[in-house]
Amino acid sequence: MKKKFETIAVRTRMRQTQEKEHSSPLHLTSSFTFDDAEHMRAAFSDEIEANIYSRFSNPSVKEFEDKIALLEGAEAAFATATGMAAVFASFMTFLKTGDHILSAREIFGSTHTLISKYLPKWGIEHSYFEMGKPKEIEKHIRKNTKMIFLETPSNPGLDMIDLEIVGKIAKKHKLIFNVDNCFATPYLQEPIKYGADLVVHSATKFIDGQGRVMGGVVAGKKEMIKEIYLFCRNTGPALSPFNAWVLSKSLETLAVRMEKHSENALAFAEWLSKNKEIESVKYPFLASHPQHAIAKKQMRAGGGVVTFIVKGGYERAKKFMDAMEMISISANLGDVKTIATHPASSTHSKLSEEERKAVGITSGSIRISVGLEHIDDIIGDVEQALRKSK
Repeated sequence: MKKKFETIAVRTRMRQTQEKEHSSPLHLTSSFTFDDAEHMRAAFSDEIEANIYSRFSNPSVKEFEDKIALLEGAEAAFATATGMAAVFASFMTFLKTGDHILSAREIFGSTHTLISKYLPKWGIEHSYFEMGKPKEIEKHIRKNTKMIFLETPSNPGLDMIDLEIVGKIAKKHKLIFNVDNCFATPYLQEPIKYGADLVVHSATKFIDGQGRVMGGVVAGKKEMIKEIYLFCRNTGPALSPFNAWVLSKSLETLAVRMEKHSENALAFAEWLSKNKEIESVKYPFLASHPQHAIAKKQMRAGGGVVTFIVKGGYERAKKFMDAMEMISISANLGDVKTIATHPASSTHSKLSEEERKAVGITSGSIRISVGLEHIDDIIGDVEQALRKSK
C-alpha cells in the first residue's frame, strides 16, 4: 500500500547505523574512505554506488533528495546550495548556444535577470508568455525552443496557470517542461502529475520553514537528474550536509505547517478584501482571483503568501511597512514568522518600471508571507499599520 504524504515525509530516512539511532545522524564530512585501491577505482568509475566526496554526494544530502523525489512523485532529485543554484542548474544542464527558452513573464526577479542578462552571454535566446494566456504559448514556440519554464503561483503576483495545458503543449512539441514549485511546495501541488519534467524549489522558503538555512533542489526523471548531478558535480553548487539534515527534518512538519499557513493566509486575504484602504488583493483560494478555478483544480490549499496593493502608492506603502510592530520586514518568505516585503524596492527592484507593471507589481504592492502566529495578531498588526499610515 502506498504511504500518504505525511508518512513519507516523517518515515523516509537513511539506514540506521549500528547505534540504532531513532533520528537520522548528521554526516559532517568532506570526504569518505575506501577499503582498498580497487574499491576506490570502482567508485570513481561508477561501477558501484559509493560516497566519494561531499561535493558529489553525502548521506545526509541523499536523505533529503530521496524525500523530495518521493513527495514530488519524481524518479530522482538533486539538491543544491540555494534555490537559484537549482534554477541555474536546471537551465544550464540542458540549454546550449543557439537554444531558446520560453518563460512565463511572471517569475522571480533573480530568475528574470538570469534569463534576460546572463543566458544571452552563452547565446541562449529567450522570450516570454503571459500566465493568463496559456493557449497562446504555442505562438511563441520557435524551431530552436528547448524548454518551457514557469512558476505557479508566481512570485510575487500569485498568478496561476493550468499545468495540464502547458504539459500537453510541452509534450506535443517535445520540450522540457520546467516548473518552479517553491510557493506551493510538494504538499500543495504536484507539477509532475500534470506533465512537468523538472520541478525546482528554493528549499530556503517553506521547506525549511523557519528561516534557518539555505538550499535548493531539482526533482524529475532519473536520466535528467543524472545529467544535473554531473553538471553540479563539476561546477560545485553542493548543498552542505548540515543544511540538508535541517531540511530533511523540516519536511517532517511540512504538511501541518502548510495547512496552517494556508488557513491563516485565506483568513487574512478575506479580511483584506473587505478593507477600504486596500486597492486589490490576490490569493489563489479567494473567489476573486482570476485563476481561482485553476488553483482549486491543482492545489490542495492556497499557500502562505498574500499580495495586495495599498492605496496611496509608494509613500503609503513605505509608511505602512514602517508602522508594523510585530511583522518582520525581510526579503525572505515561508517562515513561521509573518514577513512583509515591498517587491518594487527590493526583490524586483532590478526590473524596469515597465517590466514590473507587466507582472502586476506597482509602487503600492505589498507581499505578505503569512506565518503561524495567531491570525488575530497578524490582522491586528496590519490593521494598526494601515491606520497609522493613512
